[in-house]
Amino acid sequence: MFRRLIPLLLVAALLVMVALAWLYHQLNAPLRTGSGVEVLVVEPGTTLIGVAGRLQAEGLIRHRLPLRLYVRLSGRSRIHAGEYRLTRKESALDLLARLERGDVIRYSITFPEGWTLAEWRAILARQAKLRQVAADWSGAELAEALDIEQANPEGWFSPNTYFFVAGESDLDILDRAYRRQVETLSGLWADSASGLPYREPYEALIMASLVEKETGVAAERARIAGVFVRRLAQGMRLQTDPTVIYGLGDRYRGNLTRAHLRESNAYNTYHIDGLPPTPIANPGDEALRAALAPADGEALYFVARGDGSHEFSTTLQEHQRAVRRYQLQRRADYRSSPKPEADAQ
Repeated sequence: MFRRLIPLLLVAALLVMVALAWLYHQLNAPLRTGSGVEVLVVEPGTTLIGVAGRLQAEGLIRHRLPLRLYVRLSGRSRIHAGEYRLTRKESALDLLARLERGDVIRYSITFPEGWTLAEWRAILARQAKLRQVAADWSGAELAEALDIEQANPEGWFSPNTYFFVAGESDLDILDRAYRRQVETLSGLWADSASGLPYREPYEALIMASLVEKETGVAAERARIAGVFVRRLAQGMRLQTDPTVIYGLGDRYRGNLTRAHLRESNAYNTYHIDGLPPTPIANPGDEALRAALAPADGEALYFVARGDGSHEFSTTLQEHQRAVRRYQLQRRADYRSSPKPEADAQ
């Protein structure tokens, strides 16, 4: 009897070995990326069994049974939702490992220093992979959602590059930028110089936004902050054009006129004493550092030279001479800000 079973057992063992070899081959064979599918989208709540069916339906694997069996026998089933870029020579097991790690496609968005919140929101609105949650909110609504004390949240967002995955929202990005700005400002405020004319960190944030809009030259930030701090200390008005431009809003068309400078509003620092009521842009780390560690000196004035840098003066007479030299004889290539890197080469 036993001898009769031996051939059957051998056949069964052979079939098992063949089956295991087939399963191994199917699980380790490269995905059929030539099917045209380059990105696999895994929706929230999708199971790995469901993914196996998707892979077969889209022609990425020949059979779903090997992967389903492997999942049931191994107990590996927890995966992360998101977008996964499929690569050549990647097997079903390789993909499974990435699904478990959550190795999803990450996108990036960059906000330069000195951009306003309106400019930020315009960039966010163009991101097809972001859910638009706050696109239609007012500034006050956005401030309330992020627990920002001021109704105008301008200035509270740290310029940086932020990474996100499909399905995140514009509010998620703004929340991360806000938290980073708070952390940076808090750290610098704790280590700031004594005797500065700020009653609270928010005033330093306002000052940093002015410094950011006045210059893109790194070496000048602390010097410009020093000028503004000394003017405040002496009771002088700041008289800075970027605040006037911010106050004009959509009415500014690229040309600041004498009528604009005479206009009375909360942001016209030619008319108001002290700082404007809010920041006028989102300052970066270096502008914040300059506002809280301004350079020593005696200069009370500065004027743009036209190449992006500034001429600093101690007396009004020196300043007026510099204005006549640089402002009243503007060349065709005059610039109030530095050339973009691509143009400067």
